[in-house]
Amino acid sequence: MHRYRTHTCGALRASDIGKEVRLSGWCHRIRDHGGVLFIDLRDHYGIIQVVADPDSPAFKTAETLRSESVIRIDGKVRQRPAGTENPELPTGAVEVYIREIEVLGPAAELPMPVFGDQEYPEEIRLKYRFLDLRRERLHRNIMTRGAVIDSIRRRMKQQGFFEFQTPILTASSPEGARDYLVPSRLHPGKFYALPQAPQQFKQLIMVSGFDRYFQIAPCFRDEDARADRSPGEFYQLDLEMSFVTQQDVFDAVEPVMRGVFEEFSAGKPVTQKFPLIPYREAMVKYGSDKPDLRNPLVIADVSDEFNDASVAFNAFRNLIKAGGVVRAIPAPAAATQPRSWFDRLNDWARSDMGAAGLGYIVWEGDDGKGPIAKFVPADVQQKLRAKSGVGPGDCLFFAAGKPAAAAKLAGAARSKIGEELGMIAKDRFEFCWIVDFPMYEWNEEEKRIDFSHNPFSMPNMAPEQFLALDPADHETILSIRAIQYDIVCNGVELSSGAIRNHRPDVMRKAFAIAGYEENVLEHKFGGMLRALSLGAPPHGGIAPGIDRIVMLLCGEDNLREVVLFPMNQRAEDLMMGAPSEVSSKQLRELHIRLALPEK
Repeated sequence: MHRYRTHTCGALRASDIGKEVRLSGWCHRIRDHGGVLFIDLRDHYGIIQVVADPDSPAFKTAETLRSESVIRIDGKVRQRPAGTENPELPTGAVEVYIREIEVLGPAAELPMPVFGDQEYPEEIRLKYRFLDLRRERLHRNIMTRGAVIDSIRRRMKQQGFFEFQTPILTASSPEGARDYLVPSRLHPGKFYALPQAPQQFKQLIMVSGFDRYFQIAPCFRDEDARADRSPGEFYQLDLEMSFVTQQDVFDAVEPVMRGVFEEFSAGKPVTQKFPLIPYREAMVKYGSDKPDLRNPLVIADVSDEFNDASVAFNAFRNLIKAGGVVRAIPAPAAATQPRSWFDRLNDWARSDMGAAGLGYIVWEGDDGKGPIAKFVPADVQQKLRAKSGVGPGDCLFFAAGKPAAAAKLAGAARSKIGEELGMIAKDRFEFCWIVDFPMYEWNEEEKRIDFSHNPFSMPNMAPEQFLALDPADHETILSIRAIQYDIVCNGVELSSGAIRNHRPDVMRKAFAIAGYEENVLEHKFGGMLRALSLGAPPHGGIAPGIDRIVMLLCGEDNLREVVLFPMNQRAEDLMMGAPSEVSSKQLRELHIRLALPEK
């Protein structure tokens, strides 16, 4: 007989009744029923009930066991007594009568229980992450993560992609976040950087003549934590393709995303053909460049209607004259809501969003009512209804301000109203592509042109036309679209991607428009420029976030629930004690002297 087990805890069935077995695992739960001890024994594969009564030679040892002690038991499989079966467990028809117990790993008093799924403070959960991971939900999430990665790898290879590994110790990259720096012992005063992404390497792989690259890539960014962003490190499906258009990238990525989500969605519908939504359209219709399409509400631009000379609501008219806009958010059947509901939304806009409030008009019949209804003539009210698709019994809320501020408020109001009215179809996965991002934006503080998103994207115009642009023609410059795209699911941005700028002359022009001197470009990106000048193919790619994909598929709201050993909100590993101080000897070897801030 094997030293520790003949079967796993999840393997025994009615067909095993009468067998002598050996099992090993953790004491998940211990129950004393009138002198008979019932132990739920758990391992990686499942749970089985094992039993000891006073007639068992193992009873005295069983009485001393604590929850989460690791034990080996020998015993005989028997049928559970009638009425005590557990149909929720695959092993629920049988139990093991214990003949012998060996304590392999005794457990002290637990700082948090493993049985059950009650919530515990983050500090305790992360300090004792190994206990947290024993809990069924987290254990299942981590196994799902591994299975998702396996599925992604399989699907990528089926499409002709080959997996490469890129360096971890590299030079600082222009990804936008802070680098994690690693001091060099051999080169005093110089530092490596952990890659924020393999962006330059994967482009160089294309320049090197390989055609389809992918990698489940670790990325490192010294940025603050959010629910959908881990501090420190994360993983992404990094991919790049040569001789492709934007549509080629979509055609490669959609089957992978659709297939993985269908495989792990537990039957929830998944978008079959991902719609393409231009960035500007998304900002107007949804108030966000990562719209949740499960929400059917669509925002309308009603600036023209409120700019009508017959409208007496000067607060909006004055905003429009100053370059602002007015957006309308529909609230179907909201006329039945009490006045307190409208007041609560107004309070939310003021306190949570920092806005002046949300004006609204309610149509119980054909005549509008509400705080601003009396300032809007009946014919303009009809235009508002026609443009936004509302009718009797519905309501329109209004967000006004500069375009970016109005979009932000309208988008947040769309989400909140959809949630409160129960309109979001939460039992599905809705994908879309956001396309046609602006290449440049106006930096109001510094009064200059800046890159809007990724500076290494190809402008969506003929190279000769782009090279002929006058940098002083700000109106034309700000109208340029880049061949950039985001993939979004259920309001979560999974990734950004682009067709890359593979021509050195176009790249120099692009950076010159944004105010970069030639010497700065050469200093920061000289290696890339040299590579592009020696025969570079048109290429493009994307990098969907693994952590976010798994978070959506597991139905979690926080990445911490799908990562094995996450850091806390302050980028600390409470379990391992990182970051930690190092010895004076280590600092001397690295030629580093600390200049700590005053406490």
